Amino acid sequence: MQSQTIKHMIESQTIKHMIEDDCAGDGIPIPNVTGVILAKVLEFCKKHQEHAPGHQSDAEELKKWDAEFAKVGQDTLYDLLMAANYLNIKDLLDLICQTVADIIKGKKPEEIRSYFKIKNDFTKEEEEEIRRENQWAFE
Repeated sequence: MQSQTIKHMIESQTIKHMIEDDCAGDGIPIPNVTGVILAKVLEFCKKHQEHAPGHQSDAEELKKWDAEFAKVGQDTLYDLLMAANYLNIKDLLDLICQTVADIIKGKKPEEIRSYFKIKNDFTKEEEEEIRRENQWAFE
């Protein structure tokens, strides 16, 4: 099963290109991805390998598993997003992006800033102008 997980991990375009370009040498450097996050990425890849085409699987079960997998803290969510993007693992990137979209859905800009600890660097006038220009988004 481990070789299948590694095979699925190689579907990462970043890793695939490193191997093809003979850059794997003594290892594959994965900057800004901690061991904890890499373990989560491998867990995701393993689960999705088990549910790959040709395997008996329940799509609803995988959907539930994905929902539980994505129930992590804000920092872990960010780190998974960065790892999925860097490693170019589309299914993981899609899951994490959808999770972030679900988090911000229906929230006001102030609530989103508060949740993600984003500093508002707009003046009151700039913010009012943006709201006027994009009034449809604030209705």
